[in-house]
Amino acid sequence: MEHRHLGRSGLKISEIIYGNWLTHASQVEDERATACVRAALDAGISTFDTADTYANTAAEVVLGDALQGERRESLEIFTKVYFPTGPKGHNDTGLSRKHIRESIDGSLRRLKTDYVDLYQAHRYDYATPLEETMQAFADVVHAGKALYIGVSEWNADQIRAGHQLARDLGIQLVSNQPQYSMLWRVIEERVVPTSQELGVSQIVWSPVAQGILTGKYQPGAEPPEGSRARDEKGGADMIKRFLEDRTLQAVQGLRPIAEELGLTMAQLAVAWVLANDNVAGAIIGASRPEQVTENVKASGVRLEADVMTRIDEVLGDIPETDPAKTVSPAQRMS
Repeated sequence: MEHRHLGRSGLKISEIIYGNWLTHASQVEDERATACVRAALDAGISTFDTADTYANTAAEVVLGDALQGERRESLEIFTKVYFPTGPKGHNDTGLSRKHIRESIDGSLRRLKTDYVDLYQAHRYDYATPLEETMQAFADVVHAGKALYIGVSEWNADQIRAGHQLARDLGIQLVSNQPQYSMLWRVIEERVVPTSQELGVSQIVWSPVAQGILTGKYQPGAEPPEGSRARDEKGGADMIKRFLEDRTLQAVQGLRPIAEELGLTMAQLAVAWVLANDNVAGAIIGASRPEQVTENVKASGVRLEADVMTRIDEVLGDIPETDPAKTVSPAQRMS
């Protein structure tokens, strides 16, 4: 497993990150979730990403239990705040001072740790002044409950404003967590150049495009049994955008490239996002330990320029590149 610095900080993270968005306490029973975490540790993954909203706080509990007994200093644990939690009352959401203060304490309790390495704003909160949000994050850092601050799915202007306020408050905003894959490239035009200028890394989610880039979805065929496209609670709505036959046919054109390199299609997809110098880590999820074992083999893979060009030629105009779509559909809050 190779490691990369997170932003312009001294913190190193594993370039493959284990995430438990749609699995722990949701799709996967706790015993199998723990087995996936053990497989991640065995494969050299040291960085784990979760959020308080996943399975309405239960995913943090599962991850905290699974990591018990590990040397805390050898791990990097990330979590997030913003989306509704608990009974979803009027203050159980957003990035207000109240919600951040209460949420960090709940996350630490569930994760069974005194601090998280990275505490992230899960989305931008249009209803709360940014100054209030960043002051609350600064208080979290100064209290020793988080070492660094990150954001998720913020656009370039929001990242710039948050970064400046963080500097003024004496804390480091070191990362952004966007969706990024061969098929979803909306961060490339504005977010990546701004982040490079500011010393902010990308920690990318869905590098395999919710499973589309594994090649298991065939054009003209029904989605396989047990796949995410058939699971209404496990991301079926999000994957719909990639299920057009034209997209699936193009993805099949990537198979010869992967085979020539001795990679699975999933490994090729993860290696592709890691080829972006602004990406510090790619988040992978898993419902089975063997998925972790296979996908971590993308660590250290270097794709030559001609391979990157061939991938672009195969996919043509299919990838989404519009920077206005930086925030994923249906994920803003009023």
